[in-house]
Amino acid sequence: MIINEDVCIKCGSCVPYCPTNAIIINEERSFIDQNECVECGNCLRAEVCPTEALVQPELKWPRIIRRELSDPTVRPSTGSGNAGRGTAEVKNNDVTGKFRRGQVGMGIEVGRPGIGTSLKNVEKIAMALKKVDPEIKFEQKNPCTHFMSAQSTGKFKEDILNEKVLTIILELTADSNNLSIILKSLEDVSKEIDTVFSVCIITRAEEDGSLPNIEVARKSGHDPALSAKVNLGLGRPLIND
Repeated sequence: MIINEDVCIKCGSCVPYCPTNAIIINEERSFIDQNECVECGNCLRAEVCPTEALVQPELKWPRIIRRELSDPTVRPSTGSGNAGRGTAEVKNNDVTGKFRRGQVGMGIEVGRPGIGTSLKNVEKIAMALKKVDPEIKFEQKNPCTHFMSAQSTGKFKEDILNEKVLTIILELTADSNNLSIILKSLEDVSKEIDTVFSVCIITRAEEDGSLPNIEVARKSGHDPALSAKVNLGLGRPLIND
């Protein structure tokens, strides 16, 4: 997004609508910090500019990534039907068999409105995880995996590393036996990045109702908040494990 300074009256009406504080208005000029703008379109959609000074230019690769992952009105072309919000819901697991017993699924949500994240941060997390557990499998339909130049290492394509988005989810599946070292790796890499992230641990309940992955997380010093997604006959179970 850019501001047409020839018609801008510096009223500041658009400023509160920017989730990354990229709109700068001072006595000298009004402009949008292109490094901080995630092309979400919030300021334009708010329709608060009295002179229509906000302009959405044509976006090309790699900057278009910002819009596709930060603007909820845009359908992405990054290998996922729902932008950066992750892939199929966990509650479909009885049909898809995405996560089996003995495995742990993880959704690592990087960035938040107000701070955002560069894809360089996401790469650091992905590479740190692959370093401690080379057998980790990244979700193939997730945008993060689409951005990788080498899934074997978690390395991202060089030309996208400085692109910034509001938030994006890195999804993966691993052996439950490696959960403790994965969590330790996440603790370590959190000190090397300049944004925030949250971790979702996805686990299958055992026949007796126990949740081994959750117990591993607790023993590792974490206190996961439990939430369940149960398919009550809405799908036909196809997976036997």
